Order: sequence, then C-alpha cells, then structure tokens
Amino acid sequence: MASTLYAHLATPTLPSRKLSSLSCPTMFHSALSFSIGTTKGKHCSVLKVLCNAQSAPAAVNLAPGTPVRPTSILVVGATGTLGRQVVRRALDEGYDVRCLVRPRPAPADFLRDWGATVVNADLSKPETIPATLVGVHTIIDCATGRPEEPIKTVDWEGKVALIQCAKAMGIQKFIFFSIHNCDKHPEVPLMEIKHCTEKFLRDSGLNHVVIRLCGFMQGLIGQYAVPILEEKSVWGTDAPTRIAYMDTQDIARLTFIALRNENINGKLLTFAGPRAWTTQEVITLCERLAGQDANVTTVPVSVLRFTRQLTRLFEWTNDVADRLAFSEVLTSDTVFSVPMAETYNLLGVDAKDVSSLEKYLQDYFTNILKKLKDLKAQSKQTDIFF
Repeated sequence: MASTLYAHLATPTLPSRKLSSLSCPTMFHSALSFSIGTTKGKHCSVLKVLCNAQSAPAAVNLAPGTPVRPTSILVVGATGTLGRQVVRRALDEGYDVRCLVRPRPAPADFLRDWGATVVNADLSKPETIPATLVGVHTIIDCATGRPEEPIKTVDWEGKVALIQCAKAMGIQKFIFFSIHNCDKHPEVPLMEIKHCTEKFLRDSGLNHVVIRLCGFMQGLIGQYAVPILEEKSVWGTDAPTRIAYMDTQDIARLTFIALRNENINGKLLTFAGPRAWTTQEVITLCERLAGQDANVTTVPVSVLRFTRQLTRLFEWTNDVADRLAFSEVLTSDTVFSVPMAETYNLLGVDAKDVSSLEKYLQDYFTNILKKLKDLKAQSKQTDIFF
C-alpha cells in the first residue's frame, strides 16, 4: 500500500524513476545499518548503539519534474518547544509551512490557526512518511522521541527513515537539530544517536545543515520559575555543569538565516546563549526575580548515577537507564557553550539581538507577577479568593 501510494504521488515529480523499487520502507530496511552491542552480566544487559552511517541508494536526478517552491517547508516535531517557534517564524517570514505531527487525540489545531498545514505521520512507521514530502523543498527536523518511548525508535530508526525518504523524494535541503558535544559522550545513548544521525545525514548526499544546541530557556520556566512562584519544591543537583541556554525564538530566527545562506550548506553550526549557567545560578536568579526563596531539594549526582546502574539491571527499565545517562555528563564538569562571534559574523547577526537569560526571565516574572497582582485586585472587588 505504501509503495503504491509513494509511486502514485511521486511519479509527476520524477517521471523517469522506477518508483516501485524505491519505496521508503524497503529503502529504510536496506540502508539502516546499526548494531546493538550487549554487555551481559549476571542480571543485566546493557544496550549500546553503534552506528555505521551509510549513504542512501543513489538517487539519479533524471528529470526536472514539477518545480517545487523554495518557500515550501516541512517542520517535523512542530508541536514541541522548538518546533512551534520554527513554525511561527516560518509563517512570519512568508514560508508555506507544512507540519508533520503524529495522529493524536487532541489535534494540533493551534498550528492550523496560525496558518500552517498539518499532516499526520509517524517516524516510527516509515510507510507513513513519503506522502508528507510531496511538494516539499526543505525539511526542518525538530523532532525527538517521547519520554515513554525507547530512544532509538524515533531518534535513530525514525530519523534514518526520514533521511532516506528525503533522498528518494528529491528534497533540496535538510536542517537537523542535534546536541552540543554529542560526539564527546558516546556513553549517553541519546547523544551517541544524535552524533550517528549527523554522520548518516552527511553521508546521504543531501544538502544539509546540522545545528547543535545547548539548552532552551523555555524549559527553565516549568523546571524552576513556576515551582518557585507556587512555593513548591525545586529539584536541583550539585553538578558543576554549565549550560548556555538560548531562547527558542532566537534559535528559530538564526535557523532561517542559515537556511537562506547557501554558503552554509554542509556545515555544522552550534548555537549557544550569551552565558553559561549552573543549576544553582539559575535558581538564585529566579529567586531574586520572584522576590522569594526557593524550596530547593538537591539530588546528588552520585544518586542519579546509582539509580541508573540500578535500572540497568532489568530489561523493562532500560529506557529509564538510557535517559538517566545524562548523569554521566553532569559529573564530567562539561560546559555546554561555545564562542559565538564567528557564527554571528557568518550569519550577519548582531550579538546584542540575542536574548540573555536575565532578560528572558525578567520579562517572564514581570508579566506573571503583574497578572497575579491584577487577579488579586479583582478577587478583592468580587470577594472571590484565589
């Protein structure tokens, strides 16, 4: 069924290609190359993904076919923290935006309300991908797996399927978001998979840009700002790791500047905020801006490491262990940041136009405290207490 659909939809664009032999599911299984290494002890089996990035089967550019507008883009992972900002930025800049989202009980109506087109597909089901790529010039991949899923299902197998389909369908450019320092931490499954995907994309022959990210400012709101305002516990660690958080709106803006710059094709960029912060420094900043102390529960990194070792003892908790692997990074005194001067020059961006964490959190607390003050005033007028 998928092969027939793929052939039917893609034939107008590539009329000379023998499509029946290039269905995405077939390509996916033949081109996906990775091995699972298991270190077996008395009670444990440790999963390690070893990538062998192979290029896609050669796709010959046989005929010009139907022209595809350069403004036609597909955003994968459009409902996520970064994805929705990419969609908003693309629409604001006049792009024709198509959003690939999984079938879900609560439809992503806000994307349609903004003016984007929503198509349903699932990276874990390669046969659903081809139809979403028809008429698309550029793919911007913001997707990552859900916490309850095995990491490799979407972040490796799904991404390989997407890249292979993009190659077969003649996609002109592929933007992939990765993690800073992913090549330095093969012991962390997600970081190892990101690094493998970078290599797989490079070997595919697609025009591409890889953008490594350090951390999102938006994630700090739910993690620290809201709990402090609600006088709930804030969870932190005693780790010395420093992260240069960046506003996802700035990431989206810089991404489209890079997309339009042909000199950046094939390059690896890293986006980082103006300053790297430890967890304790972020909590202290939130306390100052909120005007109240945080109820901090500190979790020693050694506890996280022990928990990871414990969860690796059982097959049904291996996915938890994989996600706790970031504790290994926390103990390495890593700084998730890079000097941005060269990147700013390459993109023609002024460093002053990139938001600092202080400014971002100050704006948040100013707005939320004003709303709380207004609600308090209204409650007094109506004798309704919150």
